[in-house]
Amino acid sequence: MKVALVHDWLTGMRGGEKVLEVFCELFPDAHLYTLLHNKGSLCNTIERMDIRTSFIQKLPLIKKKYRHLLPIFPTAIERFDLRGYDLVLSSSHCVAKGVVTSADTLHICYCFTPMRYIWDLYNLYFGKERASMMTRLATSLVLNYLRKWDVTNCKRVDRFVGISKYIVERIKRNYNRDADLIYPPVDCSYFKPGLSNEGFYLMVSPLAPNKRVDIAVEAFNKINLPLIVIGSGQDEKKLEKMAGKNIKLMGWQSDEVVREHYVNCKALIFPGVEDFGIVPLEAQACGKPVIAYGVGGALETIVPLDENMNDETERSSHATGMFFYEQTPESLSQTVIRFEEVLDLFNWQVIRKNAESFDRTIFKEKIKKYIEKEFNKFKSGNGAS
Repeated sequence: MKVALVHDWLTGMRGGEKVLEVFCELFPDAHLYTLLHNKGSLCNTIERMDIRTSFIQKLPLIKKKYRHLLPIFPTAIERFDLRGYDLVLSSSHCVAKGVVTSADTLHICYCFTPMRYIWDLYNLYFGKERASMMTRLATSLVLNYLRKWDVTNCKRVDRFVGISKYIVERIKRNYNRDADLIYPPVDCSYFKPGLSNEGFYLMVSPLAPNKRVDIAVEAFNKINLPLIVIGSGQDEKKLEKMAGKNIKLMGWQSDEVVREHYVNCKALIFPGVEDFGIVPLEAQACGKPVIAYGVGGALETIVPLDENMNDETERSSHATGMFFYEQTPESLSQTVIRFEEVLDLFNWQVIRKNAESFDRTIFKEKIKKYIEKEFNKFKSGNGAS
């Protein structure tokens, strides 16, 4: 079986790239197509692949400015010649799902989200504070085109797989397409409990607008508890100016350093609306509770403390974290203060067990069986979407 993998861009190891790593393990001889590739920014499994980039790779200053080229992404992705492949497996949050395939090719899309830049979060990414006047003008002029392209070309996908119930619902709402559900993986063999607590709270996140790191910084400025933030991105300078002395921004760090901080933190802070969220599961795999905004994928991976129960044993028997329900610094700070009071109700073994239900081995087996089943159906003529 001749296989092509398609991924939007290869610029670092985040949640989507950890999914792609599994795809590369399943199909090590596949060709990997992507808009652009920052060499050396991925794990060895991905870097060893036969990686084929678009014309965007040759444009100047592309490493930091590629998101501003969103209007030409559809053209770039459609230029790939994928004739002759039996299976195209795209992992997409932007345009990867829009590749052109032939009628005798099965295209399965593992969808992280419908394109958030043009649907839900346009102002976050292209508001006055985020993009130049020329970029905003160009994007606004092509916004309708991008939305039409996104809806029309999702029909090129034979089978959608969503990463959460939240995303399955969004695929239905935006594309009017049904999607199957397979949760992304967390590597429980790598992230393990260490049973230590150095008293600091932790965020592990790109410093991007939709991650709402600013909410955490404002909240911890107010309550003056120690917060460590691991990650880099376009909001880095802004956050450095905001952060008080109790807040440490460490920038990008290796997986080893991230794991060490999971093990030693008091709890993970997760204030954004995530489509799924691998980071909360990595923290839980290390036995640490999560304080998250109670919307989106977090509702599917975190079991909240039920404070309405009278018996403490019952309250804590399944809890892996706490939610705050208004996306404001005040709501988060109040929840952190309450967490300080009930910290002893959380059991690291319970938290770890919850993460194990999303383990990498489970994901790999599920996606392998799914692809085999859908490919057999497609070749027998029963796989129409």
